[in-house]
Amino acid sequence: MDNILNRFKLYNEKETPELLYETISKAVPFNGTNLWVLIFAIFIASLGLNVNSPAVVIGAMLISPLMGPIVGLGYSVAINDSALLRKSLINYGFALLVGLAASTVYFLLTPIHEAQSELLARTQPNIYDVLIAVFGGFAGILAACSTQKGNVVPGVAIATALMPPLCTAGYGLAAWNLSYLFGALYLFLINSVFIALATFLTVRYLRYPFKEFLDQKERKKSQSIITVVTLLTVIPSIYFGYDIVQKNKF
Repeated sequence: MDNILNRFKLYNEKETPELLYETISKAVPFNGTNLWVLIFAIFIASLGLNVNSPAVVIGAMLISPLMGPIVGLGYSVAINDSALLRKSLINYGFALLVGLAASTVYFLLTPIHEAQSELLARTQPNIYDVLIAVFGGFAGILAACSTQKGNVVPGVAIATALMPPLCTAGYGLAAWNLSYLFGALYLFLINSVFIALATFLTVRYLRYPFKEFLDQKERKKSQSIITVVTLLTVIPSIYFGYDIVQKNKF
């Protein structure tokens, strides 16, 4: 029995705090190569959504660097690193604006204006998208925290699907369809929040050292903010998920 339980232990493969910090912080900034890869990935994903090609959309997700600042957000909160948190927030916002602008430009220029099924699938997020983001986030950060890296991150990029909703939001902006725009941005927010939350929980579970120590008052305030953001994100998705189940039953 002990041998079986030992198979599930994570501490034996735990990455050093210094190397983990270096790996995550390097993936946060969007400039130079990272920025251009993001722009090209946005155009590829927009093309895939436009011609309704899942293979092309998956290709865009594989090369997308969007996971960097999102994991950085969860990790920086977990170790109380205010400088990395600020850096992650700035780069997350910048990547969001660049992605939205690039996809909007594409959908303004393309001669194909019909919303295909691949695009429509990203306009109505629900509780199942939350679960995908949570499990994908856990898989991604566990790989980063382990000395056995494996080939997990590309799979997480595909599963959590950060690129398509951002491109769908660009379509909604180009077509001035606010339902598509806000639905897709909500899906992008769901993925971001729950990947960051999974990162936070995993880093705290593995007991990585704090960079800055907070007093009890500040710690409670930080926990309250995390709880409120999580609830505000998940509650609407539960309603949409319930609605989908009822329609399927009907």
